[in-house]
Amino acid sequence: MSRRQIMRHAGWFGSAVVLSVAGGEVISHIAHADDSAAAATAADLSGLRFVQVSDSHIGFQGPANTDVTGSFTRAVDQINTLGFRPDFVMHTGDLTHLSTPAQFDQVKQMMSGLATGRVFTVPGEHDSVGDSGKAYRRAFGRDTTGDGWFSFDTHGVHFLALVNTLALEKLGHLGNEQIDFVRKDLAGVGSDTPVVVFSHIPLFAMYPAWGWSTDDALKVLSLLKRFASVTCLNGHVHQLFTRTEGNITFHSATTTAYPLPAPGHGPAPTPQVLPARQLTSALGIRTVTYERGADALAVTDRRLA
Repeated sequence: MSRRQIMRHAGWFGSAVVLSVAGGEVISHIAHADDSAAAATAADLSGLRFVQVSDSHIGFQGPANTDVTGSFTRAVDQINTLGFRPDFVMHTGDLTHLSTPAQFDQVKQMMSGLATGRVFTVPGEHDSVGDSGKAYRRAFGRDTTGDGWFSFDTHGVHFLALVNTLALEKLGHLGNEQIDFVRKDLAGVGSDTPVVVFSHIPLFAMYPAWGWSTDDALKVLSLLKRFASVTCLNGHVHQLFTRTEGNITFHSATTTAYPLPAPGHGPAPTPQVLPARQLTSALGIRTVTYERGADALAVTDRRLA
């Protein structure tokens, strides 16, 4: 198989993966926090550079991480010392653990210290406890549509930020109103425009038995088939996972709070207690770069360790 075919059919689990473009060819590289090659990849690419952070769970109290505020502070510090100023930072949900006003205020204050042009968010299910996301939208829903979804364009890339955590029974759910928004939003976007889709719960069937999928995602994914390059970035599962289906590559992000077990490893996705020295190796942030004319986005996952 060629490198391009390998990239389209292989998945990585529990490793940091860098996807970069050289000479029109997609090249993979397993990266670590101190990997100079990963740093060079980010430094060499010009154009769009942004950061994804996810699942901070501010307010969580448990042995899996007794200081989630400290972990998130470390993530913010890591973003601010990347060596470049991200065009924006996207938090893909579960900013808080119990969606209290105090927790939202704390997260908002902490993210105000990010050295970036803009900060975006989508809600997780923990950001909608008891009120269908009303407190979240009061804190973070300005300039959004419906229950908090929105889109924007920058550096030749079209971005969609979706909400699939409000009508939960078992799987994530988008709903007809939001799918209609996506249909209308994409109607004016050229097929050669790279598209990036943010959501909290995966838009692919990662592990439906644990709710790690979205029941009506195919209605949105079908609207994305005509685009040459589509990248979906999600949180929720607290671990790295990459999968490619046709023209769409899915990247699940790790967390700044606590790890969850690998799919099917145990009866339920409960917080995992690791030795203190190993915890930060399971936590991290993600940087993404894009150079105009490239075939795909370069994704680098960086551990907090």
